[in-house]
Amino acid sequence: MKCHAVEYQIHGDDMQMVEVELDRGETIVAEAGAMNYMEEGIEFVTKMGDGSQPDKGLFGKLMDAGKRAMTGESIFLTHFTHHGHGKGRVTFAAPYPGKIVPIDMSAIGGEVICQKDAFLCAALGTEVSIAFNKRLGAGLFGGEGFILQRLRGDGMAFLHAGGTVIERELSGEMLRVDTGCLVGFAPGISYDIQRAGNLKSMFFGGEGLFLATLRGRGKVWLQSLPFSRLANRIIAHAPKAGGRRKGEGSILGSLGNLIDGD
Repeated sequence: MKCHAVEYQIHGDDMQMVEVELDRGETIVAEAGAMNYMEEGIEFVTKMGDGSQPDKGLFGKLMDAGKRAMTGESIFLTHFTHHGHGKGRVTFAAPYPGKIVPIDMSAIGGEVICQKDAFLCAALGTEVSIAFNKRLGAGLFGGEGFILQRLRGDGMAFLHAGGTVIERELSGEMLRVDTGCLVGFAPGISYDIQRAGNLKSMFFGGEGLFLATLRGRGKVWLQSLPFSRLANRIIAHAPKAGGRRKGEGSILGSLGNLIDGD
């Protein structure tokens, strides 16, 4: 087995965290800043790279860092290793409300393609890289640009997504998905972008201009609340300049401003 074998437990419901159990000498790699707490005996070090290829030289590490910078992620990953006796536990938390998706890479062909900010942590030996989408339409209108993340390995990897997450198993059929709701997919699934109906539906249907089209055989993970959608709603209801707020209804909003003396 290439990757370290780690055990885990997921805690919580809407604000989840994953507790990873490490034997002595085992390591898990995580996004910088994802750690919630760790027990005695666990030490961490920040490295430029995922550690899947220890013999990779400085140039290779710089290339990996440049690729991660292109996705908007930190160029560093944090490696947590248990040096104590018995078992040690370290916990990682998702950065916004949603679910943590545990994926046994060995059970899905050793690879998963996911949106660029979905990776949370994975057992040492997992390769965290980027995947350029060769289809022009998918690159321009897919919501994630030309770049998706690719995870390769045979151990456990953990993704995070917004809202509720469902897992679909495709058996050769087609599935059309809102571009922001796609979390990831296994090998055997092809990904493309198609126009969302006619021009009237595109501009007035409220479902966006394009939809992701998934075809093939394998697992697909979907989220109900993309972070971009959540952020847009928060911004839309944030207080405006001058301190006036926007209520759920015009009457309540006005009453609130009157009570505040506005």
